[in-house]
Amino acid sequence: QVQLVESGGGLVQAGGSLRLSCAASGSIFNINAMGWYRQAPGKQRELVAGITSGGRTNYADSVKGRFTISGDNAKNTVWLQMNSLKPEDTAVYYCRMILATTMNGNYIYWGQGTQVTVSS
Repeated sequence: QVQLVESGGGLVQAGGSLRLSCAASGSIFNINAMGWYRQAPGKQRELVAGITSGGRTNYADSVKGRFTISGDNAKNTVWLQMNSLKPEDTAVYYCRMILATTMNGNYIYWGQGTQVTVSS
């Protein structure tokens, strides 16, 4: 069984920074992609940033130049460094990984979510 555990959310003033972490545990064989999504109240969940096992990254236009995603497949961990935070970044942030276990092929796994609140 795979679990994704996130940490690092919280309350910060506009212009501040936070760093989110997500660590996966279980019988993981290979991680193909990692990413962060967010969902604000009344809105659909949206992609914030993603990174492939080869290190290719992509970002939502709204966070380009402010957020940086990084990952370490050996540690089964992905991070999201968020700088110059804005009130519109307020949301629950979810970690997502596409990975294969020793028993199964590639499936999508989600973390439980961590709240990020940016005050103006």
